[in-house]
Amino acid sequence: MAAAPGSSGRFVLTLIMPFPRLALLFLIPTLFAASIPKDNPEDVGMSSDRLRRIHEAMQRHIDAGEISGAVTLVARRGRLVHYEAHGLMDIESQRPMEKDAIFRIASMSKPITGVAVMLMLEEGKLRLTDPVSKFLPEFKDSKVAIPRGKPGEFYVVPADRELTIRDLLTHTNGLMTGGPGSKAGPPRPAAGDTLATYIPRLATAPLDFQPGTQWAYSGLAAPDTLSRIVEILSGQPYDEFLRTRIFDPLGMKDTFFYPPDGRRSRLVTLYSRGLVKAENQDGFSLKTYFSGGGGLISTAEDYLQFAQMLLNGGELNGHRILSPRTVELMSSNHVGDMFNGKLGRPAHGMGYGLLVGIVEDNVASGLRVSNGSFGWDGAYGTQTWIDPKEKLVTIVMIQTQIASVQRDFENAVRQAILE
Repeated sequence: MAAAPGSSGRFVLTLIMPFPRLALLFLIPTLFAASIPKDNPEDVGMSSDRLRRIHEAMQRHIDAGEISGAVTLVARRGRLVHYEAHGLMDIESQRPMEKDAIFRIASMSKPITGVAVMLMLEEGKLRLTDPVSKFLPEFKDSKVAIPRGKPGEFYVVPADRELTIRDLLTHTNGLMTGGPGSKAGPPRPAAGDTLATYIPRLATAPLDFQPGTQWAYSGLAAPDTLSRIVEILSGQPYDEFLRTRIFDPLGMKDTFFYPPDGRRSRLVTLYSRGLVKAENQDGFSLKTYFSGGGGLISTAEDYLQFAQMLLNGGELNGHRILSPRTVELMSSNHVGDMFNGKLGRPAHGMGYGLLVGIVEDNVASGLRVSNGSFGWDGAYGTQTWIDPKEKLVTIVMIQTQIASVQRDFENAVRQAILE
């Protein structure tokens, strides 16, 4: 399996296997048709002994009191070769981590929203160059905040041009990005809000810079606005759209915006640094507000189905979600050098696509992933890379933001690749 910033149609996956194994696959019940088959690491060019270092890396962070536990997953060439639970789901009860544990994936929701928008693009319902106001008239006459005088003071000028769909997808929009205009924006959505009630309020916020001139993270506002546009174009609530168009076809049975009662017991406890239990255990999840920027919960196995679909060029187990060329568009750099050094990322070697980050030069960036890898991470420590070069998908799920866990996981995976 593989996936990581920057992808293209060149990584359509071909599976070559003996006939008896192929025949066996046809006997698997339809309910499990989306599962990625398991295999010995050696059969896909990886080392079983070296993959055990993933557990050693996770255990070091657990012993250091940085994380309570983790679930790690590696798939290569369409085969699952590592899937392991480490540590605890909950410190207070000493409950061991389980492989099917549910995590708040926060901004790992964004690539899913990127795919949702690409579905609308393929159906001809929008273009990347379309103004946002074509679908949400409240965004017609955006203003830009210009700082002056004391910190926090600003005046407004008309935007040089309208916000576009591409601006929202690439974080080059200035919408609630932490600058002066953001202070005049609405508070975060509350219980009872929906995308339909909240997104028009966002349009009242002055932009923090002229559209297309900078890269600044619009963590929730821009992707949530895109989620609302998908609702309008599809005629479906966003949660229903994702379920029918992405989750059900891919067999993602444990991915939701809010945990159903029967699954809440599988949620991993959320901790801040120092393993202090977070007061808000729901994170960005709300019952009626479907945040495409950060609201989803999921499992490592569920997210694997999504990531493998992208690695395969938009298809998984007979279900085509996107065309290879659309995946290539999504995972190509759309912002030049503007992403380098932003949001704690390396100062060199990075690019940004359509709601996914991309590694363009792994030596310059200092990241242990292949050039062309794409993916994203979440505020609570979850991360995925999709690596077309190595035909690899890697996923680490934790619930405390410790970036060194991600770096050590990347290293442990890479050193286990032997061919």
